[in-house]
Amino acid sequence: MAKIILSEAKKRAEKLRKLIDEYRYQYHVLDEPTISDEIYGSLTVELREIENDYPELIMPDSPTQRVGGQPLEKFEKVQHISQMLSLNDVFSQEEILDWEQRTKKLVGKSLDYFCELKIDGLSIMLTYENGLFVRGATRGNGLIGEDVTQNLRTIPSIPLKLRKPQKGRLDVRGEVYMSKETFEKVNREQAKKGLTTYANPRNLAAGSVRQLDPKITVSRKLDSYIYDIYTDLGLKTHKEKHKILASLGFKTSKYVKYCRNIEEVIDYCKHWDDKRNSLDFQVDGVVILANSNELYQFLGSVGKAPRGAIAYKFPAEQVTTTIEDIRVNIGRTGAVTPFAVMKPVKIAGSTVSRATLHNEDEIKKKDIRIGDTIVVQKAGDIIPEVIKPLVELRAGREKSFKMPKKCPICGSLIIRPTGKAVARCSNKNCYAIEKEQLIHFASKDAFDIDGLGEKIIDQLLNEGVISDAGDFFALTEGDLLPLERFADKSAENLVKAIQDRKKVSFSRFLYGLGIRHVGAVIASLLATRFRTLEVLQSTNLEELSQIEGIGEVVAQSIYGWFREKQNVKLLKKLASFDVGYEKVKIENKLAGLTFVITGSLESMSREEAEEKIRLLGGQASNSVSKETDYLVLGKNPGSKLAKAETLGVKVISGEELIAML
Repeated sequence: MAKIILSEAKKRAEKLRKLIDEYRYQYHVLDEPTISDEIYGSLTVELREIENDYPELIMPDSPTQRVGGQPLEKFEKVQHISQMLSLNDVFSQEEILDWEQRTKKLVGKSLDYFCELKIDGLSIMLTYENGLFVRGATRGNGLIGEDVTQNLRTIPSIPLKLRKPQKGRLDVRGEVYMSKETFEKVNREQAKKGLTTYANPRNLAAGSVRQLDPKITVSRKLDSYIYDIYTDLGLKTHKEKHKILASLGFKTSKYVKYCRNIEEVIDYCKHWDDKRNSLDFQVDGVVILANSNELYQFLGSVGKAPRGAIAYKFPAEQVTTTIEDIRVNIGRTGAVTPFAVMKPVKIAGSTVSRATLHNEDEIKKKDIRIGDTIVVQKAGDIIPEVIKPLVELRAGREKSFKMPKKCPICGSLIIRPTGKAVARCSNKNCYAIEKEQLIHFASKDAFDIDGLGEKIIDQLLNEGVISDAGDFFALTEGDLLPLERFADKSAENLVKAIQDRKKVSFSRFLYGLGIRHVGAVIASLLATRFRTLEVLQSTNLEELSQIEGIGEVVAQSIYGWFREKQNVKLLKKLASFDVGYEKVKIENKLAGLTFVITGSLESMSREEAEEKIRLLGGQASNSVSKETDYLVLGKNPGSKLAKAETLGVKVISGEELIAML
C-alpha cells in the first residue's frame, strides 16, 4: 500500500482512533457488539500501519498503545489521593439491622441506601488527567499501592480516554475480575499442558494484573467494573456517581439498586444470595452504602472501614472440616461412589455432613485420608465436594482409603473394568440399585410423583410391597394403611398422585426408565426423533450410534437396555396398568432450521426450549457453526455470541424464540 501524505494520514488516524474506541466501548463496556472481531482487528492493523509510517501521530489514547511496553523489573510504589478503605463484613439480616440502627443514631434520621454486588476481584484506583488515563494502581495497604498502569491499559473495558471532556484530575475506584468462562478456559489450557490449574478466578485475576510482562496480562482476557469517584465533583448521591461513571465511558454494574429503606436492602441481598450462581462472574456478597454522599462523609470511618457502608457476605461456599470416615454409595446403575462422612459444618447456608469423593482415582490423586482436615466446596445446589486435604495439619494418625471388594448392601463382588474410573456392584438385582432406580423413576424430571420420596420407597421395598416401578401403579390404600407414616388421607393422596402420573411426555417416560447414559437432554432427543417406544425399540445399533449427540457408547447402552429380559418385563407391566406417554406431535413449522441457545431463558429452561424446537421439526445444537440459523440470546450469554456475529448468524432474543414456538 502506498504511503499517504502526513495531512491525510493524520485525519485518517483520528477517524480510526475514534471509530475503534467506539467499537471497543460497545463490545467491552455495553456488552452490545456491532461488528465482528475480524473487522475490529482489520481497523486496528490499518491504524498501526499509519503510526508505523508516522510515529509522531501516535497518541497516548491510541488503541495500538494498550499493549506496547516492555516487561518491568519491578512495580513502583504509588500513593493514593485518598485512602482506599476496606469494608466491615456482616453475615446475617440481624447484623444489617444492627448497622442500620447505629447509623440512624449517629445521623438522627432514617437513610436511603444504594446496593451493588461485591465482585470477587482485585481493587484498583485509576487516575485521569484532562480525560486521559495516566495511572492505575492496586489498593495495597489502602494508602500506598503498586503502579500497574501498563497492565491495566491492556484491559479493553478501561477507557484510555474519557467519553466526555474532563478538566484536571479524576480518580475512580473499581475492580478487575475474570469471568467464569475465561477462568475455565485458562484452566483447560493449563491441564492440556500438564500444568497446575488455578484455584479461583479472583486469584488468577489478581496474579494477572501483577505480571511484570503486560503480554501475559492481555492473554488473560480480564474485565473491569468501576463503582466510585474519589474526586469531588459536587455529586449528592452514590447513585449519581454510577450515572456519571457510565456517561464517562466506564463499565459499571447493571445489577445495582437504589433502596428506599432497609427492608428493600434485605430483599436485594436475599435475591442475589439465591441468584448469584447465574452470573458469569464470582460475587461474594453485597455492598450496602448510605446513598447520601453528605451523610456518608458525616459518618466518617473507624480504622480502615467507613461507618456509612458495610459488606454483607453470602454464606461461605468453601469451609474446612474433618473427615471422620470414608464410605461408599451404590447408585442406580451400580456405580460405587465413595463419599466423606464429615464433622457437620455450615456451608452455603445449610449444614452438611457428607461430601462426594467421586471415585477411587480422585481420592488417590488428591491424597485424601480418613482423619484429614479438608477444604469443602459447595456452589448452588451442587452436592458438596472435597477440594483438598490440608496436609500441613496431619498428625500421623490419618488412614488411607481402600475400595471395598464386596458391595456393602448385597455382598456381591465390586468390579472395576480395566481403563474405567468407576467401580460397580456386579449384582444387577442389588437392593441399593433397585432403590435408586425407583427413586429416579419418581423424581421431578421423570414421572414427578408427588409424595413418593426416598423414605417411602425404602419402606415399600422393605415391606415387600413393591419390586419394580410397575408396582407403584398397582398400589391401593389398603396396601399403604398398615405401614408406618400412613393414615387414611395420606394413603389416599399418594395413590391419587401416582394414578395422576400414568401419562407423561415421552421424554420424561424415557428418562424415568433409568437407561444408563440417558439424561434429560438425550431422552428429549430420542423422543422427538423416534416418537414412539415401538420405533425406538426396533431401531438397530448402527442407526442409534449415528444420531448427533448419541455416539457409540450411549447407543450401545440404549440398544442393550431394551433387550434385557427384566426391562422388557417392566415395560409390559407398565403397559398393563395403562402407564405410558402422551403422543408426540411434531409439526414442521421449524423444519430445516437449526437453533443454538446461549445464556438462560426467563420463561423456560434451555432443555424445555430445545425439546419444543425439536417438536416443531427444528434442530437444537450446542455449538455455533455456518449451519446455525438462529442464536437465541438469554441472560448472561457466553462466547457463542461473538462466534455467531463472526459467522453472520442471526441473533434473536428469548422472547422472539417463544413467539416462534
